[in-house]
Amino acid sequence: MRKIISFLAIVILFSSCKDEAVEKPERLIKKEKMVDIMYDLAILEGIKYQNPTSMVEYDIKPSQYIYKKYKIDSLQFAQSNVYYASNYEDYKDVFDEIIKRINDQKTVVDSLVKIENKKKAKLDSIKLKKGIPITKDTLLPVKKTVENLKLAKRNLKKSDSLIK
Repeated sequence: MRKIISFLAIVILFSSCKDEAVEKPERLIKKEKMVDIMYDLAILEGIKYQNPTSMVEYDIKPSQYIYKKYKIDSLQFAQSNVYYASNYEDYKDVFDEIIKRINDQKTVVDSLVKIENKKKAKLDSIKLKKGIPITKDTLLPVKKTVENLKLAKRNLKKSDSLIK
């Protein structure tokens, strides 16, 4: 009798360990949609990193933009993210797909940049042959300074409103 009870106890113990650590949320975002969301977030973070003033200038709030675009809320996204993160293989698949998309997009952009550079080089060589001087955009540093001043002014207004 003791052997049977101990055997049943061991079976129950091992079978109870197979439960998922994180329960599936009621409003789980489908894996494909989650990949789209995470891809868009990665792109927005890249934009924010490369040109921080662009998000402020165009008043883009990445999280709110994503929630509105995909018709989800922050809780639904957080719960779905935790659920997928609890399963290493699924989460790895999600990020592998995101990396693949980013690399595909990079290839397209790199080829477009190469085409533009060839056109510019050809145009510059034509100008040199005709004796037309090639000019640089000397206003570019001025434009960046003006953008930074506008950003600083907006930040001052925001901080003034917080103080009042």
